[in-house]
Amino acid sequence: MTRLHTLALALAAACATATGYAADTTAAEQLARWSAQAGRPGNADLGKAFFTTRHGGEWSCASCHGTPPTAQGKHASTGKAIAPLAPGFNPKAFTDTAKVDKWFRRNCKDVLERECTAVEKADVLAYLNALKP
Repeated sequence: MTRLHTLALALAAACATATGYAADTTAAEQLARWSAQAGRPGNADLGKAFFTTRHGGEWSCASCHGTPPTAQGKHASTGKAIAPLAPGFNPKAFTDTAKVDKWFRRNCKDVLERECTAVEKADVLAYLNALKP
């Protein structure tokens, strides 16, 4: 490993520590992952419709994350604060693959009473990635 490469790695690690999180992915990479699994690109319009619709239960994604999800949300039953979900408004959003998988699984079960499909995840991520300041 060259000295420059070692320095670059050290700088990247320091930046991750200084910002309080170490990213292993990006929102764009997550969108690409779910689009590949879906077999088609995510569709922002379908994602917005999915995000704001109740799917037979009492909650939609927007119930906790807001419409649009660009400001702090609040959990519908616990009242716990939720950071903005749209990556353009929260640089930490969708930067940890394990957390992305965990929260999709948990939140989809809350809203849909089942896990989301790859198509649904790709569409929601396309919608969230399209929201810009």
